[in-house]
Amino acid sequence: MAAALPGNIRLKLEQTLAQWRQWDCHPGLPGAPTVVGLLTRGLSNYSVLVEAGRCFVVRIDGINPAAHSLNRQGEWHSLGAAHRAGLAPAPRYFNPELGSLVCDYLEPDALQPLTVADVATLLHDIHQLPARHHRLDLAERLLGYEKRAAQHQPVPAARLSALRPAVMRALSRAQWGQHPTVLCHHDLLRANRLYSAGRLYALDWEYSAMGSRWYDLAVVAAGDAMTPEQVDTLLQVYLGRTASAAERQSVERYGCVYRYLELLWYLAQDHPGLGPLLPEERLAGLTTALERADQHPTTPA
Repeated sequence: MAAALPGNIRLKLEQTLAQWRQWDCHPGLPGAPTVVGLLTRGLSNYSVLVEAGRCFVVRIDGINPAAHSLNRQGEWHSLGAAHRAGLAPAPRYFNPELGSLVCDYLEPDALQPLTVADVATLLHDIHQLPARHHRLDLAERLLGYEKRAAQHQPVPAARLSALRPAVMRALSRAQWGQHPTVLCHHDLLRANRLYSAGRLYALDWEYSAMGSRWYDLAVVAAGDAMTPEQVDTLLQVYLGRTASAAERQSVERYGCVYRYLELLWYLAQDHPGLGPLLPEERLAGLTTALERADQHPTTPA
């Protein structure tokens, strides 16, 4: 299986496995891990299942993290704190030079439902984790992806840029007032959540940073295409009370920002063959969300 990986990825995997004695495992591993199979081959990373008495996931960078504003050192610290709180798999090894990260493998449950109350509880617990120095600046993140998108896919990027003024208006309104930042996951979509032994865990902490709880909630609401009723449940369980109109507006406006950022992310990738460069249904969804957000007055959350 490893032979099917690109040469540079295969080499980094082999070097990571060769460092097995440095993996933080107690008791230590009985021997060098062997490759079981490829779990995912995403646009950003390769995840490989390996076994050495028990199973681990080895993730190898498929992109330059710095070019995508990813803080791997910060991710390692967030992951460790999340594991200690029972929210994430145990991290075992981290080598930024190889672009590799090793974590325990969590056996997935047969059913992986969308249980909104569980997601809300998981987000609430994530937001109680210790603060970090790294902070997400959404305006800066948007600008970085806009520049990369314009370089990689100038025609669809130009179409998308027509919505920029409305997106920045939504961002400004969402940030109106004073909101304390918390440690956020920033990518807690269904692909990054896993039920194992009946418990819901958060995976893939590469975008974790200090940020707005309302944006983190909006990522889940918009990214999972939740219905208005599901969003109400998400906020009710998260807050322990009914959300105010201003709080719902914050999530709605941040949802516009996330939808825009998601489209930029696809256009900014180095990988060819992504299919539709600007999916019309996603673009239509963003346009509708922006129109709806513009109809509401600015109210502090």
